[in-house]
Amino acid sequence: MESRITQTMRDTLGIEEPPVVYEVDKSGIRLFARAVGHTDPVYYDEACARARGFRSLPAPEGFLGTAVTPREQTGRVLNGGTEYHYYGVSVCAGDVLTAVARNLDFWEQSGPLGATVMCRRETTFTNQSGQLVARVYDTQVLY
Repeated sequence: MESRITQTMRDTLGIEEPPVVYEVDKSGIRLFARAVGHTDPVYYDEACARARGFRSLPAPEGFLGTAVTPREQTGRVLNGGTEYHYYGVSVCAGDVLTAVARNLDFWEQSGPLGATVMCRRETTFTNQSGQLVARVYDTQVLY
């Protein structure tokens, strides 16, 4: 059986994609916090957030803003799992993050959707001051 992993895919391994800018805003923080069930007022009330030492509403773990211009997707992609690694720098409303992604690995497996290609990616997020705030490792299911 011929591999579904193309040479073009292999050629992307380790190569950084163009940066994508993410804006972190209060509405996005509140929507995400509600969606995942956070009830702590620190995610909703600016006075509470400032009283706890934040510059503005803090972003809950797993929310790193909204892409200003999303990267192009070619084909169908499902999320096969995501890991977040944070580096002690608060992400708050008003921050502008720059994300740079690269493919780490491709492999094939069979699943309920038939033959699929899996892709492991790393995305590095830095803030407007150039500080590393997070690395995200995700597995994409390409089908």
